[in-house]
Amino acid sequence: MRNARIIATGSAAPERVVPNSWFNERLGEDVDTWLVENLTIRERRWLSDGESVIDLCQKAAENAMNAAEVNPEDIDLLIIATDTPEYISPSTASVLQHKAGMTNAATFDINTACAGFVTALETGVNYIKANERLKKVMVMGAYGMSRFLNLDDKKTVTLFADGASAAILEPTVEAGSGYLAGDMRTRGEYHDYMGIYSGAVAHPTTETAVQNQDHKLKFVKKFPKELNPIMWTDMIRTVAERGGFDVSEIKRAYMTQININQIWETMDNLGLPRDTATTIMDTYGYTGSAAIGMAMDTSVRKGELERGDIIVCMGSGGGLSFACNAFRW
Repeated sequence: MRNARIIATGSAAPERVVPNSWFNERLGEDVDTWLVENLTIRERRWLSDGESVIDLCQKAAENAMNAAEVNPEDIDLLIIATDTPEYISPSTASVLQHKAGMTNAATFDINTACAGFVTALETGVNYIKANERLKKVMVMGAYGMSRFLNLDDKKTVTLFADGASAAILEPTVEAGSGYLAGDMRTRGEYHDYMGIYSGAVAHPTTETAVQNQDHKLKFVKKFPKELNPIMWTDMIRTVAERGGFDVSEIKRAYMTQININQIWETMDNLGLPRDTATTIMDTYGYTGSAAIGMAMDTSVRKGELERGDIIVCMGSGGGLSFACNAFRW
């Protein structure tokens, strides 16, 4: 049976480093101690003036293609997951197709916020399964959230950062290889808890909206702190059952990188060592839809994976959207 496997990864982050000390000065209080002790965040990367999310996408895509030893024209389909697109319209994927020379690639964007990279993987896998003409599919997570931060809002400005990640999928018919199973869920009752609520049809950007910072990212209501660990634990167990493997067989877990305590709680719930989950927030902060792919690429570059290892990706983001899947490397 035709399946899909990951053959290469790539990632990119801006060169501009913003340390916690910058926020101490900006906000006039010590936020560094809390960020390090509770989230392990020490610094993050932000886009510089004149730099945009498409620049990160291009670097990540080129890194993935170099790793796979494929040319841009070999890519048949490009899917970019982002909630910080280059434009509201047209799609960021169409821009990257041109800039990166992927002349044969069909393209589209998806938006499940910070669950985006995993959703893109799920989508790419299903396209490969359904369409025998597809030989190489690139999926990406792209995040330029620094452009949407209120620099005086302590709840958001210290957490969010910028980055991009890519993975290249190809068909396989090898039994037990590649994609094993997936699960996607939505808890739409939380759609108005966090987001960027101005700039589209419901609330166009007006002078008043700008004055009220409505075009910036906002935490409107507080999420139940137990929600992510409960959902993550249940979805990973569900994917393991559907994929025919035991949770104990998971070699690496790539998780939404916003709260290390929730990641550790999930690993504890599953009976896995905490270091099963690769974490990157100490260096990169929270890179949203790019974070899981960036963690995976970090793991690949460190040589943490061997052929046959089972990996799990677990993402959650505004909406609330959740996506989980497993692959045999």
